[in-house]
Amino acid sequence: MLAKRIIPCLDIKDGKTVKGINFLNITDVGDPVELGALYAQQGADELVFLDITATNEKRKTLSELVTRIAKNINIPFTVGGGISSVEDVSVLLACGADKISVNTSAVRNPQLIHDLASQFGSQCVVLAIDTKCIDGDWFVFLNGGRIPTDIKTVDWAKQAVALGAGEILLTSMNNDGTKDGFALDITRAVSEAVNVPVIASGGAGTMEHFITVFDEGKADAALAASIFHYKEIAIPELKTFLKKNGVEVRL
Repeated sequence: MLAKRIIPCLDIKDGKTVKGINFLNITDVGDPVELGALYAQQGADELVFLDITATNEKRKTLSELVTRIAKNINIPFTVGGGISSVEDVSVLLACGADKISVNTSAVRNPQLIHDLASQFGSQCVVLAIDTKCIDGDWFVFLNGGRIPTDIKTVDWAKQAVALGAGEILLTSMNNDGTKDGFALDITRAVSEAVNVPVIASGGAGTMEHFITVFDEGKADAALAASIFHYKEIAIPELKTFLKKNGVEVRL
C-alpha cells in the first residue's frame, strides 16, 4: 500500500503566508521561507505553494519567492497561481518547483493540461479544483473561489485526468478554514472517479479528521494550513498518531 501523504500548504498573498475561512477574511500567518523550512524539517511529505491572488490580479506567480523557498527545503514542491502557459511552468521548474498546479487557466483552456503533460510529464501537472456545494451538487469555482461555474466537479476531474493531469488537489470551499473536517462525500466521489492521486484540502481541525479523509474519503494525501501554521498540530505527532491508528505514513 502506498503511504498516505501529509502536505502543508502556503497560501501566499503579497509575499506573505496567509489563511482565511471559506476563502474570506484573509490574515497574515508568517514568513513562507521560514514555514517551508520548518515543515520540511518536521517530516512533511510535500509542500504546496499557492499564490492565491495571482489569477485575480492578472499577474504571474512570485518566482523569486519560489526560488528562496526551494533552496530551503528537501521535499517535493508544488507551485500554483497565475500559471497559464508552458513558458510559465518552465520558469517555475527552473526556480526549484517539482510540480505545478493549474486551476482557473485549465478550466478556461483545457488544452493547457494536455500541453503541460506532453511537455513536462503528467507527474508534474496537478489540477487544483476549488469546489463548493450548492443545493446538493458540487461545482467548480474560479479565480480563487470568486467566480462560480456550472461545471460539476466530478465531471471536470475526469476530463482533466483524461487530458493528462497526474494528480488532483481538491479544496472544499464550504469546509476551508472551518476546522470541522474534510468534505468526505466529494473527496470520495472524485477519488473513485479518477485513477490518479487525490489530495483532500479544506477543513482539517483534528488528527481524527485525517484518518477519516483517508478511510472514508479515499484520499491519497491530505493538505492543511492553519492547524500547522498556528502550531495546533505538529506534523511529527500527527504522523505518529496516524501510524498508531493503522494509516500507512512515512515517519
